[in-house]
Amino acid sequence: MSGHPVPPDATWYKSSYSGDQGACVEIALVSDAVAVRDAKDPAGPVLVFSPTAWAAFAGAVPARP
Repeated sequence: MSGHPVPPDATWYKSSYSGDQGACVEIALVSDAVAVRDAKDPAGPVLVFSPTAWAAFAGAVPARP
């Protein structure tokens, strides 16, 4: 998805599995999309996915043991 604005006051979430390692992403639920950014670079680029695309991705990622 491109051209989908992410509001500046979006609430970003990081997985509780991330800890303090710094190699993680954050997500924000924005209107009809899911925004994803690098937690180390919050002012950097943001990828935006439809809920269907995000669900397919999240469902394909193996569960952490």
